[in-house]
Amino acid sequence: MTGWKIDRECLRMILESSRSMHPREFAGFLRADGDIIREVLLMPGMIHGDRHAIFRLAMLPIDYSIVGTVHSHPSHSNRPSREDILMFSKYGKVHIIVCMPYDERSWRGYDWRGREIEIEVIE
Repeated sequence: MTGWKIDRECLRMILESSRSMHPREFAGFLRADGDIIREVLLMPGMIHGDRHAIFRLAMLPIDYSIVGTVHSHPSHSNRPSREDILMFSKYGKVHIIVCMPYDERSWRGYDWRGREIEIEVIE
């Protein structure tokens, strides 16, 4: 699927959560209604570290509205690491990485191969 969109309020929640978790990584799963990302699912038992966030996939409910992941990098880089790309390839179609300073210019979208994609912010 191409042409992903994200609800501005959902993006604001991601940015604020990333800011409040700093210097640890924030992480969650993206829920969409069609091609519009509207919600972030936070999992119990998720581990947030300075350079990692561990998703407990066994805790993930069967939910076909989950389309990918979101996580923050507590640095000025929103480029995916090798580990990020490996995770992208295993779960979901669309992924978001947020970096410092956690504002509306400091995030990027990626496909399951780690290629940058455009995600339109909508009201």
